Amino acid sequence: MNHLPAPVRWLYSLEWRRGFFDWARSDGVTWVHIFKVLIAAFLTLWLAMRLELPQPRTAMITVFIVMQPQSGQVFAKSFYRFLGTLTGSAVMVALIALFAQNTVLFLGSLAIWVGICSAGAARCRNFRAYGFVLAGYTAAMVGLPALAHPDGAFMAAVWRVLEISLGILCSTVVSAAILPKTAGAAMHDALYKRFGVFAGFVAEGLRGQSTQEAYEASNVRFIGESVGLEGMRSVTVFEDPHMRRRSGRLSRLNSEFMAVTTRFNALHQLLARLRSRGVGSVISVVEPEMELLAQLLEAYSGRSLTDKDAVVLAEQLAEFKTRLPAQVRALRVSFLENQPSDTEFLDFNTAFELLFRFVDDLHNYALTHASLADHTHERERWDQPFISQTNWWSAAASGIRAAFILVVLGTYWVLTAWPSGAMMTLIAAATVGLSAATPNPKRMAFQMACGTFIGAIVGFVEMFFVLPHIDGFPLLCLVLTPVIVFGSFLTSRANYVGVGLGLLIFFSTGSVPDNLTIYNPYQFINDYIAMVMGMLVCAAAGAIILPPNSHWLWSRLEQDLREQVVYAISAKLRGLSSSLESRTRDLMHQAYGLAAGQPKVQRELLRWMFVVLEVGHAIIELRKEQAILPIHPAYAESQPWRQAIRVMGRSLVRLFIAPSENNLERALIAVDHAISRVQAADEPFARNFDTSALVRVQSYLHFIRTSLLDPQSPLAHFAQPQGLEHAS
Repeated sequence: MNHLPAPVRWLYSLEWRRGFFDWARSDGVTWVHIFKVLIAAFLTLWLAMRLELPQPRTAMITVFIVMQPQSGQVFAKSFYRFLGTLTGSAVMVALIALFAQNTVLFLGSLAIWVGICSAGAARCRNFRAYGFVLAGYTAAMVGLPALAHPDGAFMAAVWRVLEISLGILCSTVVSAAILPKTAGAAMHDALYKRFGVFAGFVAEGLRGQSTQEAYEASNVRFIGESVGLEGMRSVTVFEDPHMRRRSGRLSRLNSEFMAVTTRFNALHQLLARLRSRGVGSVISVVEPEMELLAQLLEAYSGRSLTDKDAVVLAEQLAEFKTRLPAQVRALRVSFLENQPSDTEFLDFNTAFELLFRFVDDLHNYALTHASLADHTHERERWDQPFISQTNWWSAAASGIRAAFILVVLGTYWVLTAWPSGAMMTLIAAATVGLSAATPNPKRMAFQMACGTFIGAIVGFVEMFFVLPHIDGFPLLCLVLTPVIVFGSFLTSRANYVGVGLGLLIFFSTGSVPDNLTIYNPYQFINDYIAMVMGMLVCAAAGAIILPPNSHWLWSRLEQDLREQVVYAISAKLRGLSSSLESRTRDLMHQAYGLAAGQPKVQRELLRWMFVVLEVGHAIIELRKEQAILPIHPAYAESQPWRQAIRVMGRSLVRLFIAPSENNLERALIAVDHAISRVQAADEPFARNFDTSALVRVQSYLHFIRTSLLDPQSPLAHFAQPQGLEHAS
């Protein structure tokens, strides 16, 4: 090959090919998406003009809104957009029929409706939220122009549904037919790669090699992946029958992964507390078993877990789990020969109980993962779905903010009779809806205003200096292409999504010609001024009226996080572990996003999540143990040890609802009292791992105590110094 020219040798070089494939997997995906947006937008615009729809730009705007990199996301967003449009159009027709002669009542009712829809969008926080967004601003965008001609309101709603349906049809066809990137494939890759990262994380943690910062960062990643994969799973049912047949197993796999993560966190935190206390007698006995498990998982670190790997992993974990009880019995005999203290013995039992539970949960995860290779499987039966948990105050704040904006701008329009006042009001309704489901609506609205301002400048040049001099649809596409490409590129960048959306949507609203184009610079300038004003009012309202990224919401979400312990104590036992996991992680994911830029707040929230899950799962295990105890007088409900556990539950409720030094002290006293009562109830069997269920009860009670006294816990602020010294 040396005799070939240098450019030819470069084409054959491995470096070039490696660089090309790296580009194709990153920026190449973005440019393919932009290319598909162009095709879908121009196809939609051409069909809308050929069919002589009243507003072809509406169909084109639909493309910009629903087009996503993955075809499943396009299908899901299109589905909810269509439902939202139908609902909003029906509400608009009803409001016009009731209040066509009274603008004030119409605007008031519309403000209430948009507020309800914005609250619904903030409550859902997924593609279902988009249905609420559309239901709100469709009523405004169709109803406000129809006020001048109420008799045409019904046909205006029909035309809008047809225009949006055309945009949805073209978007889904282009997304599925041209270089499709499916959500199912993305979910498949994410699931298979996630375990490799987790296996390395566990191996380091069991050996005590991970730093606190790396440990917390990995947990944040796993939280985001758990919430994101649930959203991705709900999308795949729209596009892939293969994934739809496995939807129950995918939901189960995500739930089991959350359980495994929490179980390991509990084990890791206990080991960290033992190491910090210098309990060498326990550590020296526990570490060999931890090392064996770390070596087992290290073989899977950093690589994808295939279906065949999952089968092998399940067999290895089953063997490890089968061997563990006998090994623990042998270790206990040698451990007792050293005459450990009661606390050290509880540490021993608790460590191995958590290890056994962790291996058991990991084994279940491997079995479910291996079952994905089968078209049908018994593990598909799963009735414990992911449960989202949104703070009602946050959703209500979005609704109040949206209603207030429409009332203010609608009042301004009525009082001034500004011709572009309707445009300002309906654009504000669209902006407040689109920004309601984002963590920072102020930033989103301001970015959209910036994008609209750019669109106004470019649109003015194209509308009055370019479009009058071109002829034919191909030249129109050529003129519009630079704007669409630039806007689509901005939407692919997380920091500029709002700018890209504002440019694409509102450039099309004001500057893309209809079948009958009217060149009116006065109306053009007024409309764009109205658009930017409406968005700036939305941004100001997002910064002033109950802003979601302020301290008030962090504190509310933190309180919701703490109250999950109350949920673990009082809710029905069936499916409680799974629902506690999903509710707690969903709350944590919201709060962590809203606290962006506040690392101290984020760290405090993360530590609250750790202690809530540790204590919550220990309580659930206690409840399960009590539910399956054999019928025996020593286990009766009236026994002092069971009454002591109930008293402890009430003290934990008080502590997590209102953390304070006094409530922490009362909770610790109640836990110590429960431990002593359990020890007294089953003294002949207190040191027998196999025959006494009360030993497991003691282990969970002891774990609750160590969690409450953990120096890394937020509760450490309220602990007495002597209590922390005892814990550390």
